[in-house]
Amino acid sequence: MKNGIKGIRRVSAVAVAAGAVLTAGAFTAPAQAATLKTPTIAAKGGFVMNNGTGKSLFTKAADTRRSTGSTTKIMTARVVLAQPNLNLDSKVTVQKAYSDYIVNNDWASSARLIVGDKVTVRQLLYGLMLPSGCDAAYALADKFGSGSTRDARVKSFIGKMNSTAKSLGLTNTHFDSFDGIGKGANYSTPRDLTKLASNAMKYSTFRTVVKTKSTKQKVTTKSGGYRYMSWTNTNALLGSYSGTLGVKTGSGPEAKYCLVFAATRGGKTVIGTVLASSSVANRTADAKKLMDYSFKK
Repeated sequence: MKNGIKGIRRVSAVAVAAGAVLTAGAFTAPAQAATLKTPTIAAKGGFVMNNGTGKSLFTKAADTRRSTGSTTKIMTARVVLAQPNLNLDSKVTVQKAYSDYIVNNDWASSARLIVGDKVTVRQLLYGLMLPSGCDAAYALADKFGSGSTRDARVKSFIGKMNSTAKSLGLTNTHFDSFDGIGKGANYSTPRDLTKLASNAMKYSTFRTVVKTKSTKQKVTTKSGGYRYMSWTNTNALLGSYSGTLGVKTGSGPEAKYCLVFAATRGGKTVIGTVLASSSVANRTADAKKLMDYSFKK
């Protein structure tokens, strides 16, 4: 009987020891889980950086040139906002050429501007960045380019886009359009677009516009009355990802699905780009994955 009790004690001791090992294992597991796994994204190119320090947090073909789609409009807005003595409340009369441009280009998204209406520069920026209006982009290029003809003014504006890219050190970026519907020479990289967006975010008007989910704007009609224009942001991160600050979607037959994004959490702002993702849903999912990952780094 005494031997039996000793045997039970020995078995109990082994069980306690085994329990101690299991408990120790439970405590070490979180340390192993803390190793961050680099996310896999559908996009062919991606880049994320800490907006405060400029430190790279994620790269995937970050310096490979690709078509940019409507993320081009970040530069359109940046050129406008840098104009000397800019009056955001100055009015622009909507020309037939702007609506004809939409009709003649299959991939042109529209702010549904109405010929003869008078809209402010500020309102054109909302029409440019929320519904991604190519008509709004045309109106801004016509307004802020130099020259005696519309073609000359547009050419001049695109020239300003390229000189701005050069001044910002965007060595893998070139524009041949004001809206991203280019002629084969409209390209950038995830790194360059991220740097551009970071610079554009220094303008308070830009920050206000790109984080707006939807807006209703009162515009003056040709007859002197008024109408309301309602625009909704194409950026699905707004309202679905906590801390989102913007920035801009893009798409096209060559560009596929692009997204420049930014968010702030816990005092840390991350900003990045995905180019050539495989669908609207995937570009949003890509951005969320990259931001989740970057906030933990």
